[in-house]
Amino acid sequence: MRIALTGDVMLGRLVDRYVIQNRSVHPHALWGDVLPIMLSADCRLINLECVISKRGDDWHPTTKEFRFRADPRALDFLQAAQIDGVTLANNHVLDYGTDALLDCLKLLDRAGIKQTGAGATMEEACVPILFKLRDARVAVIALTDNEPEWEATMTKPGVNYVTYNERGLVEPHRSRIVQVLSSVRRRAELVIISAHVGPNWGAPSRAMQALAHDLIDMGVDLYWGHSNHTPQAIEVYTGKAILYSTGDFVDDYMVDRDERNDLSFLFVLERETNGVTRIRLYPTRIEDFGVRLANEREWQFLKRTMQAKCKAFRTIVDVDGQTATISVK
Repeated sequence: MRIALTGDVMLGRLVDRYVIQNRSVHPHALWGDVLPIMLSADCRLINLECVISKRGDDWHPTTKEFRFRADPRALDFLQAAQIDGVTLANNHVLDYGTDALLDCLKLLDRAGIKQTGAGATMEEACVPILFKLRDARVAVIALTDNEPEWEATMTKPGVNYVTYNERGLVEPHRSRIVQVLSSVRRRAELVIISAHVGPNWGAPSRAMQALAHDLIDMGVDLYWGHSNHTPQAIEVYTGKAILYSTGDFVDDYMVDRDERNDLSFLFVLERETNGVTRIRLYPTRIEDFGVRLANEREWQFLKRTMQAKCKAFRTIVDVDGQTATISVK
């Protein structure tokens, strides 16, 4: 069984203007030569770092500098890549308020794309998405430490917001996640946590590491991190994989020449009967507001930097041609 994960997919702003709303652009074009690899997987999951809607007003227009919204035609692009599920617990899904968020949820439902991490209430934001794939049921839960004002409540739409420190999750968020995991473990053989946490740059902090370890100790099988603009280390902890950050997959951001936030990977989980055994990394780059496979020079940069980051966690990155593999079991 193979599950494809990406980092942040931002379809707003210039991507929306020049790709999504441009009727001459075929939806397949956004994904370029990465698309066949995505389609070869049994399931495809992305972090959707924007809201899809024509509704809503700017949230805090004088204080929030970046706001991302995509035209509903973006759904055609997600369907072209056969995206099965999106995570919405992030710092851009409420950029245009609750009207846009609720509209986005309805649009995704109509398109047959499952979502988790945001909802009309906290209960809805915490509901995992479930997939029956070959020999296993897979569950995905999403959380974020961004925008505390966006935390959903019993009566207010929002995101599954959490707080944590160098010992892991703190109350009351810890109890809520424990309850969600306790319920979902009875319904799925593989549980993935999507975590949009931490700053845009830099290695994972001690608190972020504690959060990931805490979630694995609670029963999560794989930690799927994002928010950081570049891919970060993969750690194997108690036989489970922690992807601290999967980087940027599609966006219009300015490129830092040193960090190369236009480069990342398509991460493909390979599962056998005893859990995720390998993670294959296919090098990618952002070009013309879409994603493409990285060229040789870009691959060399990604290989070198990922090996260095993983070395700090004693994780071995095996290289085979134009891809890399990390063994989990």
